[in-house]
Amino acid sequence: MAETTKFIPPQKLDTAVLFLVFSRLGTTEQVFEAIRKAQPPRLYIASDGARNNADGEAEKVDAVRNFILSNIDWKCEVKTLLREENLGCKKAVSGAIDWFFENEEMGIILEDDCLPSQSFFWYCEELLDKYKDDTRVMHITGITYAPKNENVENHSYHFARVGGIWGWASWRRAWKLYEPDMESYPQAVKEGLFKDLFIGEPKMLKHYEKCFRRAYGNVRTWDYQWTYTKLINSSLNIMPAKNLIRNIGHGTAEATHTTTDNDRYSTMKLHELTFPLIHPQFIAIDREFNDQNFRYSTHVPLATKIKRRLRCWFSPKRFKRLIKKQ
Repeated sequence: MAETTKFIPPQKLDTAVLFLVFSRLGTTEQVFEAIRKAQPPRLYIASDGARNNADGEAEKVDAVRNFILSNIDWKCEVKTLLREENLGCKKAVSGAIDWFFENEEMGIILEDDCLPSQSFFWYCEELLDKYKDDTRVMHITGITYAPKNENVENHSYHFARVGGIWGWASWRRAWKLYEPDMESYPQAVKEGLFKDLFIGEPKMLKHYEKCFRRAYGNVRTWDYQWTYTKLINSSLNIMPAKNLIRNIGHGTAEATHTTTDNDRYSTMKLHELTFPLIHPQFIAIDREFNDQNFRYSTHVPLATKIKRRLRCWFSPKRFKRLIKKQ
């Protein structure tokens, strides 16, 4: 696959972008600068409201909103969804995506800590158009954890079973299938659906069965419900051959879920693709590529495991529980 260090857009971007933000001005500024450089013709800005019990958060939320709205200096249509109350991650994010696809047939979605390379936008645009009527494909992601050996293949992207949500794109036709409450989950378990989906992949089966048990009835997350939706619809997901996204929010104090100090994701190298993209000959999951990325994304380094265990052992909550027992 050809790669370039300096990206030259093949044409003016024609795809809408949804920018999901909250209270992290530092990461927001970096991601916004990448969006600003790409100059999407339509920019949707969704911001959850501050939590009542979080001191100083309202000021941080306002600072993020003011920064974005005062720095849109290219010609584009701007739409905003600025919540007055805090809905939490699940409802705020899924509700914003609902809103986005009520207005757009397809588009790109970026959170405030997902820093994209410039070719990410045009990669999404080309594939959104190419597969817009192919219902087998539901998700285009910008992140690739473990690329294949470049000497073995020369495709610009591969088909995978899941695909990450740190910088992605999709269609209204796919998102309308989303089950935020996983209402079909009990029946899927009863019918042994996951065992059928992951035949010959015991580690993947165990991982996702555990994830879905936690996600079912969970009011805090939205992403595992999206993964569940894609799996029960036997979808294909597109991943680039080279990584196009870096998560710069890992380990930051204001992160909602990525609070660990595992910096593998924040140091991932960003690449640029050349255009037109080189398409795979077959529309089918690349098992080798899929397995490599699954192993990387689910592997927890030993140092991180030790740090997590120490945090658990010396956490104030644990000491309080021990004192109560005595």
